[in-house]
Amino acid sequence: MDIELYYQEKGDGFPLILLHGNGEDHTYFKAQIDYFSKYYKVVAIDTRGHGNSPRGTAPFTISQFAEDLYRFMCIHNIKKANILGFSDGGNIAMVFAMRYPNMVQRLILNGANLYSAGVKANIQIPIIIGYKIASLFARKSAEAKASAELLGLMVNDPNLHEEDLVKIQCKTLVIAGTKDMIKQKHTEAIYSGIRNSKLIILDGNHFIANKYPHEFNKAVYDFLIEEYKIYSRTDIISSILKEYREVQTSIKEKTAERKDLMEQKKNCSIHFIRAGKLEEQITTLTEDIEELKSQKAQLLSRMGCQAREVKGFDSKLKELDTMQERL
Repeated sequence: MDIELYYQEKGDGFPLILLHGNGEDHTYFKAQIDYFSKYYKVVAIDTRGHGNSPRGTAPFTISQFAEDLYRFMCIHNIKKANILGFSDGGNIAMVFAMRYPNMVQRLILNGANLYSAGVKANIQIPIIIGYKIASLFARKSAEAKASAELLGLMVNDPNLHEEDLVKIQCKTLVIAGTKDMIKQKHTEAIYSGIRNSKLIILDGNHFIANKYPHEFNKAVYDFLIEEYKIYSRTDIISSILKEYREVQTSIKEKTAERKDLMEQKKNCSIHFIRAGKLEEQITTLTEDIEELKSQKAQLLSRMGCQAREVKGFDSKLKELDTMQERL
């Protein structure tokens, strides 16, 4: 990768990547960063040549931006994430989900389009004219070249087809405004082309996430957690406690083993070689115990808000802790 993408990260838990639109940066999602960071590790990226991310020398295309995202996730060891893309960010997310389906848990496409004809004519015609004018002066003006590249994304990209949508395998939310710059029939075609998808049309224009964050965030949040709604409260608690018990049991076993080794070490203090080997074993067990404690904390974080909102969850964990201490 010829550049390093700028990003801001907030929160803990499963990753939620935010991809902004044309000519914008991560700050477009301020309301989403603040809201979703309570439940997820939000990663808001500045696309190549936008915000604080350098332009670099690679092509300035939706296809390249999708590859940039792939390399970004690999560099930051993000094996899988929920991805929310707005406008051109939605187009990037679509291309990425088609190419790397195993890296997307859930997909949110806000105001995305497959090709330029999906944009309403009263919006697209001025963009085409501006692109042609900027292209004429691109060789003589760096500013004109930059404008031509940005406008070119809306004229020449993403250049997808309806039949490409079958490549998207994850659950997808297609969301747009009633007065969106994307034709509603086009938005509906995207929804129809993705097998496991949901369509929501909110009151507002293309910028509903920014202008109406309360309604937008609620729709996205409900979509992200709906898989948990098919389980009863008892099922959720049982699943959590099963993993919790396994980790807690391992901690107990290793703690007992460490205690036994420490007793052995006391009894063979004059045997320096034996004592040294016991010390190594004790150190390894101590590291294992700390790692298990970390796993225990991550277990709670991974379940996040959904599990914590289950009635009786905290009291069940306290009860389990008490039981384990008595064993």
